[in-house]
Amino acid sequence: MARTSGNDSSQLQEAIRRRATELFQRGGAVEGHDVENWYQAEAEVLRESATHAVRRAVVVNVRGVVYTGEYESTSADGYIPGEWKPGNPVPVRLAGDKLYLRRPNGRELRTTIVKRIG
Repeated sequence: MARTSGNDSSQLQEAIRRRATELFQRGGAVEGHDVENWYQAEAEVLRESATHAVRRAVVVNVRGVVYTGEYESTSADGYIPGEWKPGNPVPVRLAGDKLYLRRPNGRELRTTIVKRIG
């Protein structure tokens, strides 16, 4: 079962329930296939949601080079977009394909560089 939190979890469960009901009705409303319908619905809904996943990113200018770094919100250690204001200096550290940004609270936001211009 997918592990999500809050509203996302209830929306996901509702989408799975609706799809399982569709499978039940399409299958002739035959009793006894509820678990099969649920697992098939879950697989379909999760596959569909994965293809529409939100990509979160930050864009920073480091000495004339503009980097776009994507990050996973689940591993962002509480990062909330807007912690930095446009034009504010942001301490950064580059390591391979990773871009680390020092947050105002002293923690680092780890991103994967997906674009570099300049």
